[in-house]
Parts: sequence; structure tokens; C-alpha cells
Amino acid sequence: MADLTSMLRGQKRGFLSIMILLVILIILPWVLTNQYHLHLIILVMMWAALGVSWNLLGGYTGQVSFGHAAFFGVGAYTACLLHTKLGVSLWAGFFFAGVAGALVSIPIGAICLRLRGPYFALSVLALAEILRLITLHWKSFTEGAVGILLVIPVMDTKIEYYYLILALGILIMLTTAYILKRRMGFYFIAIREDEDAAEALGIFTTRYKLFSLMISAFFTGILGSFFANYTQFIDPYIVFAIGEVSIAMVLVVVLGGIGTFWGPAVGALVVVLLSEGFRIFFAQASLLVYGALIIIVILFLPRGIAGSIKTKGQLSTVGKGE
Repeated sequence: MADLTSMLRGQKRGFLSIMILLVILIILPWVLTNQYHLHLIILVMMWAALGVSWNLLGGYTGQVSFGHAAFFGVGAYTACLLHTKLGVSLWAGFFFAGVAGALVSIPIGAICLRLRGPYFALSVLALAEILRLITLHWKSFTEGAVGILLVIPVMDTKIEYYYLILALGILIMLTTAYILKRRMGFYFIAIREDEDAAEALGIFTTRYKLFSLMISAFFTGILGSFFANYTQFIDPYIVFAIGEVSIAMVLVVVLGGIGTFWGPAVGALVVVLLSEGFRIFFAQASLLVYGALIIIVILFLPRGIAGSIKTKGQLSTVGKGE
């Protein structure tokens, strides 16, 4: 009975904390007068949403991807090309960008998710590079290295983009939470923990790994469309970049806590703010200092920041119970 009461109190505290955080996020743009600070917060929320999208596949299903820039870039180019070539609304472009990302993920996932080991990670990495080369050299359709400029963006002010990415981030996090509490989510975690045991229990592991990839790619494609709208310009070197997009997504999740719900948000905050701060204060040496800090975090916090905090909280609770 005491354990049930303690659990209910913990849930109430968690719900209250989330509501307070949500209220703060809603009023924050009206408190901040500096547009640069607002820009940083928009980037933090975008990378947090990208981290949540990657975490569903890499953290909860255990299928590491080093090429999520493929879905990010496909989403960005889908929205821009539909708008510039066919006059499709940029609002509709968000949905089509997500669908395009999911469709691109199907053939690569159906083939490579049947294999074990690093094959899937390497194949998605290769896919991202192939798509970059296609968009780079198909100049008659994609404009090549010149890129695509959106003359009329979907929104006019940073505050509007702030609320848009906040809404998208909340939608992605709620959808992820819903999936993880359903049978599909339990199957994802079972596959991550022991794929052979999951197959022995009758789970079609390849099918559910593909579902996880499609959902992750759908979200990533939508966020690629958001990025294109926000920056109003894309080219193959920006949206299909392995280091600046794919590896950054992995870094956000690993630093925050892979396989944890709030880890991507924590990781995004750390990655964006520290990288920007180091760039300002250390100039050309910023990458060296930033890389050293990341190595230190990985060595001493192998579960990530959020994962380590959660583990310490559980240990302290067990200690009090004893």
C-alpha cells in the first residue's frame, strides 16, 4: 500500500513538473527580447525532437543508424521541391516530407534489417551519401550545389517558428510515449534486449524493426521540412551532411542518455549551448575543447546525463527502502 501511494505521489509530481515546464516554454518567447537567444532555443528544441526520433529506433529498438541525414534531407527537399516545382503549400509539405522519409526507409530497412551487426548502420550511412550525390548532380531537378531558396517562408517571425517547433516536438514526444506504452513499444524493447528470444516468443522482429525505422524516418522527414522552412535555404551539403546531421543526432542521444525518454532533450541542450559557447570563446580551438568534453562525459557518464541521474535516483530509492 505504501509503495502504491509513493508511486502515485511520484506520478503527480512528474505531471506537475511537466505542466510547469510547458507553461514556462509557452511564455518564454515573450520574456526573451534577444532574437539570437530565441534562435538558440529553437535549435535546441529541433535537435531534441530529432534526438527523440532517432532514439525510438536506436535507443528503444537497438538498431543504430549513422545515416539519418538521408531522411532529414529527403524531407527538406520534398517540401521545397513540391513548393517550387508544383506550387504545393509549405504546410502540406510537412506531411509529404514525413511520408517521403518513411517511403525511402522501406527498401533499405526491408533488406538490411534482416542482417545482424553493423550492416544496417553502414547501409543507411551509404544511403545518405548516395542521396547527397543524387541531389548534387541532378541539377535540372534539384538545382545541385546552388541549392533551393524559399522566397516566401511559411512563417514571418522567430516567435511563430518557436511555437511551431514546440508543437512538433510535443507531438513527436507524445506519439513516442504512446507507442512505448503499447504492444508495439514492448516489442521494440524486447528486440533490443534479446532478438533471438523475441523471435522465439513469436515476434516478427524484422517487421517491427521496419515499423520502428519508418516511424523514426517519418518524424525526421517532418523535421527536415521544418529546417528548410526555418533557414529558407537548403543544399546537399547542409541537409545530407553526415557529421552535422547524422552524427549530431547520435551525439545528442548518447550524451543525454540513450534509451531514456528525456535524454534527447537534455543532450540537445548540452550540444547546442556548449558548441555555440565554445565557438564564441575558443574560436578555432572550439572543436578540440568540445571533443575533449564529449570524451570525458562518455567515459564518466556511460549512460548519458539523464540516464545517470535516473540510475542514481533509483539507487537512492532502493537504499531508503532497505
